Amino acid sequence: MNAPAAPLEDRANSPQVAAGRGVLSSRQIQAMADAGQIRLAAPLAHGQIQPASLDLRLGPKAYRVRASFLPGKRRSVDELLSALKYDEMSLEGDGAVLERGCFYVVPLLESLALGDAVLGAANPKSSTGRLDIFTRLITDRGDRFDEVAPGYHGPLYAEVSPRSFSVRVRTGTRLNQLRFRAHAQSGTLGDAALAELHRTSPLVDGPLNLRDGVVLRVALDADAFGGIIGYRAQKHTDVIDVDRIGAYHIDDYWERLPARDGRLILDPGDFYILASQERLAIPPDLAAEMAPMDAAIGEFRVHYAGFFDPGFGAGPDGQPGARAVLEVRSREVPFILEDGQFIGRLVYERMAETPKALYGQSGVSNYQGQGLKLSKHFMAD
Repeated sequence: MNAPAAPLEDRANSPQVAAGRGVLSSRQIQAMADAGQIRLAAPLAHGQIQPASLDLRLGPKAYRVRASFLPGKRRSVDELLSALKYDEMSLEGDGAVLERGCFYVVPLLESLALGDAVLGAANPKSSTGRLDIFTRLITDRGDRFDEVAPGYHGPLYAEVSPRSFSVRVRTGTRLNQLRFRAHAQSGTLGDAALAELHRTSPLVDGPLNLRDGVVLRVALDADAFGGIIGYRAQKHTDVIDVDRIGAYHIDDYWERLPARDGRLILDPGDFYILASQERLAIPPDLAAEMAPMDAAIGEFRVHYAGFFDPGFGAGPDGQPGARAVLEVRSREVPFILEDGQFIGRLVYERMAETPKALYGQSGVSNYQGQGLKLSKHFMAD
């Protein structure tokens, strides 16, 4: 006779689900789904589990709201939606258009029943950030965006605000991703550990600059990408269907930026796609996240979608082979960027275990080996 299934709380804290410390792997995320920690309103889709994260899917309804919000410790998101929403939209079938400059809240197809040893952190997917879609995760009784507290039981919601382009989405569209950590203690590597690791497993293809992580510099040299140093989003364009891949011409949506003396003036409010000078390789047992540099070095924001899976950028010989694509927006004043200027830093964190399949090995890795690359929705030149 088979033994009875363990109660949900016991299974949620089992060693199979939350072994080790650090970012959970694809195998451990699947184990969480099997154990009931991740609850699904529809079966998992192909490629939804990445080497170190879970893609989150939009549900069948979206609510247009007047402003961004957080529920705080005492309220649910649904309570606030009842007070704030003024338009309910169906995302079923062909979906709906989310208008540029508007705010929407969308209940997701995934919900959680976490054990006390597991917490979550979310960020936009790479393609989402490159389309300048501002999206953040919200939980019931949450007082911070993109964070899921240990032991959280409840639904998940995406706040979505397209900034440059109006976009069409539908039930099942994936805009953000959630990674899980076993135990609250940080597994972040300090600069001394990164320097030691770089000696045996290069993290970048050039000089290693460290400042509470690996510093990245912007590439604005004329020779970097054949004379084009980046792209600036056009102001008035057609709608982009987020689920259509390779369907759009670059010049219908983007202005190509030619190299000019190794400088670029960021105009306030404009959105830019740039790239790092460095080529990267994320080791198999680590994940990395782009963190902003100190605001004192410049009035701009870089990289809305800042998570790098294990194996990202590694060439056939394991050497660094992909640049970091930088999603840049100046804040309130024009700002001059110069070639080689520090623009961001990568913070590295240990995996709880090495994923069985690394980034670039799963068949759904769109940015392995990338240079200056727009999102997957645009045709290659």
